[in-house]
Amino acid sequence: MAVQPMTRRPVTGSDVLKGLKDLGVQKGMTLLVHSSMRSFGSFVPGGASAILASLTEAIGPEGTLVTPTQSHDLTDPSTWMNPPLDESWWELVREEMPVYDPAWTLTGGMGVIVETFRGLPGTLRSGHPHVSFAARGPVASRLLEGHELDFGLGEHSPLAKLYEADAYVLLLGCGHESNTSFHLAEHRTAYNGREETTHQAPIMVDGERAWVTFQDFNITSDDFEQLGHDFERDCPACFTRVNIGEAFCFLARQRDLVDYAERWLATNR
Repeated sequence: MAVQPMTRRPVTGSDVLKGLKDLGVQKGMTLLVHSSMRSFGSFVPGGASAILASLTEAIGPEGTLVTPTQSHDLTDPSTWMNPPLDESWWELVREEMPVYDPAWTLTGGMGVIVETFRGLPGTLRSGHPHVSFAARGPVASRLLEGHELDFGLGEHSPLAKLYEADAYVLLLGCGHESNTSFHLAEHRTAYNGREETTHQAPIMVDGERAWVTFQDFNITSDDFEQLGHDFERDCPACFTRVNIGEAFCFLARQRDLVDYAERWLATNR
């Protein structure tokens, strides 16, 4: 059987660059990007590399590109639930699980654009074993340094430094359920049901492999889509939306998102 040719017009890097400019992405921006490659709905010549090239061109050499690079697989096996691991194997897994390494540890569930960005020469990555961020640009190191283990999306995280830097959030073909900045609002809001939780991960400590314990809140993105919907309803002048191919794309100041989310969480949770 003959293979049918692709007839749908490809989404090119030039299309992406035009869409980013239409959204309002400008030279010199610090841009936190969440992305979905498949959302474009058509072949992208060059794939993730083409998307990243367009993003880099849109913000220019004076801009800084940031992505979340989470790696939640590096967890204690006693906490695994989907599926759970038989207790007889827990110690084996603890002994053999690789330590978090910013250069080697793969991202989990972040998508091919983020994973490609993480692996580019010159990309920096923060030291948190579960909720790291990667960045390239003039302020990359300042945004990523000092990423503390406790409350890793809170006040001593790249998210808080992005807030201070008046960064922008770009949702490139994904919804508000992926909007990591809302987690900063969770850390700043004493909403109903907020509790501290304990996590573990293997890292290097003073040159030795160790399982470390750290604290966080029971954060969740389950209601972020509704939160984002309400933000767009209540703050229509605070964001722009553009389609790039079939990808629904969104741009807003991170401060506007976080400040709104603080009020929303205090009322709706």
